[in-house]
Amino acid sequence: MNERLFTAEGLARLTEELDRLRTTGRREVAERLRHAVAAEADPSTNADYNEAREEQARLEARIVRLEDRLAAARVVGPDHANDTVDVGERVRLRDLDTGSRLTYELVGSFEADPASGRISAESPVGRALIGRRRGEVALVQAPKGEVRLRVVSIEGA
Repeated sequence: MNERLFTAEGLARLTEELDRLRTTGRREVAERLRHAVAAEADPSTNADYNEAREEQARLEARIVRLEDRLAAARVVGPDHANDTVDVGERVRLRDLDTGSRLTYELVGSFEADPASGRISAESPVGRALIGRRRGEVALVQAPKGEVRLRVVSIEGA
């Protein structure tokens, strides 16, 4: 089983989703099935029943995926004992070629949301940043060529 990295916040969100699906989600699907069966004598010709069964299958598949992720989860967070970039930390950067400033929070791959500045530690940028110290330059291989990012600051997220 491959270990999956999560921040404490990401693990809490995943656990909440699993709890919600196991309780409210299952209850809602069961209620839809009951109504569909009561509405028509032959479930095989009942579109509402068939839709509810498909929804139930999707729900159960999502529950299994979440359980698998949680079983392999390892919580990681900022290590305040050292001053290097690690998972769970917010990193402020400067692109040395364009001068632009960037801020990323390094998270596990299942928590990544690049649009909100949360990048996977397993992404090319994340891999280049891990272990860097303030002032160091990370070289990232991008489709358009090499990108040079200077670490401006490292903060616990």
